[in-house]
Amino acid sequence: MNPARAFNISDLREAARRRLPRIAFDYLEGGAEDHLTLHANREVLERIRLVPRTLVDVSQRSQRVSIFGNAFGCPFGIAPTGGAGIYCRGAEMALARAARAANVPFVLSIHSFIPLDRVARATGGAPWFQLYIHPVRAATEAAVRRAADAGCEVLVVTVDAAVGGNREYNYRNGFTMPVRLTRRTVIDALCHPAWLADVYFGSLLGRLPEWGTPHDAASWDDLARLRGMWPGKLIVKGVLTVEDARLAEQHGADGVWVSNHGGRQLDGAPASLTALPQIAAAVGSRLTVMVDSGFRRGADIVKALALGADMVFVGRAPLYGAAAAGEAGISRALQLLGSEIDRVLALLGCNAIAELGPQHLLLPAKDHAQSYSWHEHANVISVAASG
Repeated sequence: MNPARAFNISDLREAARRRLPRIAFDYLEGGAEDHLTLHANREVLERIRLVPRTLVDVSQRSQRVSIFGNAFGCPFGIAPTGGAGIYCRGAEMALARAARAANVPFVLSIHSFIPLDRVARATGGAPWFQLYIHPVRAATEAAVRRAADAGCEVLVVTVDAAVGGNREYNYRNGFTMPVRLTRRTVIDALCHPAWLADVYFGSLLGRLPEWGTPHDAASWDDLARLRGMWPGKLIVKGVLTVEDARLAEQHGADGVWVSNHGGRQLDGAPASLTALPQIAAAVGSRLTVMVDSGFRRGADIVKALALGADMVFVGRAPLYGAAAAGEAGISRALQLLGSEIDRVLALLGCNAIAELGPQHLLLPAKDHAQSYSWHEHANVISVAASG
């Protein structure tokens, strides 16, 4: 695919769907169980309306933001995604290079097919690094040392995966890691020869990181120990309640990441955007607040920023680009989101991200079977579902 012919993330998604065998596309696209939370992420975003202002000089607008003392060109980054290498060969390298070129943060998953130190050496600097708290303390300590030795400045600890989400499509498709072609999948793979040659034979036959380790013994004491051994910034990812955000702060976190894991863990959990305003109101003056899950447009990102997020992360959007056209597709995804944000800022009458706030948002009082009310608290609007 020529990525220049993609005019939005949906175009990249469709190209990815055509290029990937079902076993890989379903893994990228799906959520847990009945996909209630997966769909809720989009439904909440789509209900929120934007309030434009006119006759405002917006000729000097900028998307630049500062996170942990580092200036970024856009208010979004690339979220950690395990198994990115099943979408294109060397995906983690491509994601890191595209992010660096766009001047946005990239978080490398501990389940990367390519080791952290190799990504850091090949792409001109260490990305942020994501890990899970391993039941064997020495394994967690070793991962933290690798991140420090590679020059990582930010450690992202994912805490919402005590056990794996119930992703039934993986069972039906016979998905495993490493990917094994069975009689059920070989015909589909043969219908996607580019993926078979470039990805499966090119990278998936090698040694891949361990998957499936349970994390159900992790506790806040483990986070405190991590804080004691990690010299850089520490983010707790997978927070959906004010109580957990405050506990993260009490145990030394520098930031909280509001996330339902893209709808892939607890089905029926709230949409991230529903949880964001209350968390931002509670800890946003002291901690950096980030959010992911469901973002497909620049307008989506603007809505989250107006509700109190300091940075928004996207996972599936750049992976659609990776599957569609490799590094060029990832760069196109980032370019599309950035251009959409720029347009939305202009039409809202804003020159800077810091000018965004709840005054730029409107939610209908009645929307089909559900009613929503706005509550203003500490200059942040929260969305409370009822009915």
